[in-house]
Amino acid sequence: MLIDNHGRKINYLRLAVTDRCNLRCNYCMPAEGINFAKKDDLLTTEELKRVSKLLVGMGIDKIRLTGGEPFVRKDLMELLRFMAGLNGLHEISLTTNATLIGPHIDELKRLGIKNINVSLDAINKATFERITRRKNYDVVYENLLRLIDEGFNVRVNFIVLEGQNEQDIIPILERMKAYHVGIRFLEEMPFNGGSKSFQKIKWDHKAIFNHITSHYPDYIKLESPATSTSINYGINGHKSTFGIIPSFSRTFCGSCNRLRVTAKGDVITCLYGKPKANVRELIRSNGDQEQVAVAIKTAIGSRAKTGFEAQQEHESKVFENSMTSIGG
Repeated sequence: MLIDNHGRKINYLRLAVTDRCNLRCNYCMPAEGINFAKKDDLLTTEELKRVSKLLVGMGIDKIRLTGGEPFVRKDLMELLRFMAGLNGLHEISLTTNATLIGPHIDELKRLGIKNINVSLDAINKATFERITRRKNYDVVYENLLRLIDEGFNVRVNFIVLEGQNEQDIIPILERMKAYHVGIRFLEEMPFNGGSKSFQKIKWDHKAIFNHITSHYPDYIKLESPATSTSINYGINGHKSTFGIIPSFSRTFCGSCNRLRVTAKGDVITCLYGKPKANVRELIRSNGDQEQVAVAIKTAIGSRAKTGFEAQQEHESKVFENSMTSIGG
């Protein structure tokens, strides 16, 4: 079992398999993209298998694969087949933009991978294309509905962006009300590859909540796991639910159970903090599993208490990172 220096049990790994993405969302990176990692700097499939197996043996029982866009990686399904056979791993989930998932839906279902988060920051096609800088709306929406229809546990992640998509908040709730899906509204985070600078946001969790409940006063608060980052609600007459994630306000740090490993192998104990170790370097230098385990335990044992404390590890350039390079 992994316990950090504040007594928090760490049982959830967010494992990035690539820093590449086929979209160019304006809150994530500049239009021209970023300097993506060289192939040799990324964890290989075998290294990803070793890291996941090692961490499951150390007490991780939930792994979410992220990116970039995970399905940009051609060997993703090979990794998922391996992970599906790991004893002690109770849940495998994915965060995807749903552009490339279509051909893999049937196999994902056979493997028992049922929890899929779909990034969709607009329900209006023109708004979607303006934010993503790509014309993939139709395939994303089609794959989203197929995932729901196939019985996956689908959550839509909608980052509220001032001046860009706030007009889509209520319409997406209306469009999805007949479906069993969770719509989660996230505060914008400043990891955008230097495309924007800000110290505060207009659409914080309180503003999002007030906006939604002014349109839907007949709501109820739902019970959520203690480690949930989302505060969840139901609306009378809706099959769907909505949640709000205070990702910039960081009100959930006290129950954080997450560890991140980036596509390059950096071990990150807080999204806002600096990497604490690099498993790729350790694996390639001597391949000693015990040394990797010690490095991970050491990182977890010196974890910041909150995201605000972790942010102090950086200089002012903390927000020049892109979310795709951190791992979501």
